[in-house]
Amino acid sequence: MAIIVEKPGADGLDEAVAVLREWQREGTAWQLHAGDLGWFRRFGAEETAAALRIWRRDGRILAVGLLDGADLLRLTTDPDVRRDEELARRLAEDVIEPERGVLPAGKVFIEAPKDALIQDLLPERGWYPDEPWTPLLLDLTEPVKDPGMRIEVIGPDQGQVWADVIRASFDGSTFSVERWTAMASGSAYDDARCLVAYDDRGDAAAAVAVWPAGRGKPGILEPMGVHRDHRGHGYGKAISIAAAGALRELGSSSAGVYTPSSNVAAVATYMSAGFEPLPEVRDLTRDAMGS
Repeated sequence: MAIIVEKPGADGLDEAVAVLREWQREGTAWQLHAGDLGWFRRFGAEETAAALRIWRRDGRILAVGLLDGADLLRLTTDPDVRRDEELARRLAEDVIEPERGVLPAGKVFIEAPKDALIQDLLPERGWYPDEPWTPLLLDLTEPVKDPGMRIEVIGPDQGQVWADVIRASFDGSTFSVERWTAMASGSAYDDARCLVAYDDRGDAAAAVAVWPAGRGKPGILEPMGVHRDHRGHGYGKAISIAAAGALRELGSSSAGVYTPSSNVAAVATYMSAGFEPLPEVRDLTRDAMGS
């Protein structure tokens, strides 16, 4: 059977979330996690569906891609078909040729598992590595230490608190309680949690969302932020420890996070919380005149 690429409707989001959960395994790259779709869901179901691309063969989903902005495709595949030549060649053709409706013309980026065959094919067509990212992982076999600060799980009536911290954690952020509500309404959030760390005066200082993929599977943190007025006091470390503890309670086998290697402070924060850096990974990019 030929491989086809689909743009699913909003009613296809749950299937994509389910298959991404199924694909999570210890020891394999988590380039695209169900939690990534959950976080993107803040833009609403229709926009999330519009950003998705799904590749199938004989009805079976082989690969899922998320357009995280107009020029970046975050792509992953079923771990069992990472070296499938037919799939790799179809994926490469689809991302190279703008008329295929995956990536536009011009300078673009693709993030794909380092062991996927497409990583070998694209450099043959003029693509080259971009800036490095650092994956960090915390094994959850053993109990997680106490974060040493007041941590609360955010319920539906406290979305504004979480939204305010996230907006104050990232320059230019427009995150709102409406976006929190949209995020929390997706199926990826069914067993996810939002946490907030508070200072001694009761002010919200840091926030994180944790996304499990099922018992015995890796979970992720996305996003984690510290309010700009509370930096330098250990809240990033505390909320990261709390996030790992929450994932362990939810049955996750490990807690993972990606951050640009250039963000030395973020890497140091996660390491202080017990996360161990893994070998750096790089997106592939194509210049505006590349093809």
